[in-house]
Amino acid sequence: MSETSAEIQALFNRIAPVYDRLNDRLSFGLHRVWKKMAVKWLDLSPGQSGLDICCGSGDLARLLARVVGGQGCVVGLDFAPAQLAIARERSGLYPQIQWHEGDALALPFPSHAFDGITMGYGLRNLTNIPRALGEMQRVLKPGGKVAILDFCQPQAPWLKEFQAWYLDTLVVPTAEQYGLKEDYAYLMPSLQRFPPPQQLIEYSQEAGFSNATAYPIAAGLMMVLVLRC
Repeated sequence: MSETSAEIQALFNRIAPVYDRLNDRLSFGLHRVWKKMAVKWLDLSPGQSGLDICCGSGDLARLLARVVGGQGCVVGLDFAPAQLAIARERSGLYPQIQWHEGDALALPFPSHAFDGITMGYGLRNLTNIPRALGEMQRVLKPGGKVAILDFCQPQAPWLKEFQAWYLDTLVVPTAEQYGLKEDYAYLMPSLQRFPPPQQLIEYSQEAGFSNATAYPIAAGLMMVLVLRC
């Protein structure tokens, strides 16, 4: 059974206090490298505008702020207030970041408002992926790019087995140490429901993006989906 939006929101509020520590432990710190890769794919320049959807504690939004500089503008949006509270606490060096509580399926921004958009580990958790992609296309300026970092279902059988082993043997037991075993047990079913890259590319094209490419990373266990308006 798939989770409702309210259930997913409650989950991310619960895990907010330890979310970054768990990401560091479970990815051996590599998630920070992958996020830098996603931002680099946008080719943003100083003075431009960026939007980070499902911003969580704000890692990607802060990276965007470093690129666009003080003359630029960055917005971080999430529907989990506990995550946004942490993001606000950590944004002291980046006054150009605005934090908004909102829905990725109904972005509270005008059309053609941003030069680039990022999303880290959020697309897989949305209840309507085509609608989310359509909203991204709507608020992106012509010629702008989207970079979406997320898990990916690997094609090689041995990688599928490794991914299942990793989630069952490392992720869930580590989360259990923080009292979050049941919360992190959602990862495998969410991944199994997540459309494969080719389906995401088709959704993106239907949403109006002129170009869509899924770049595998971490031996195909992760991907960055890069879209151009």
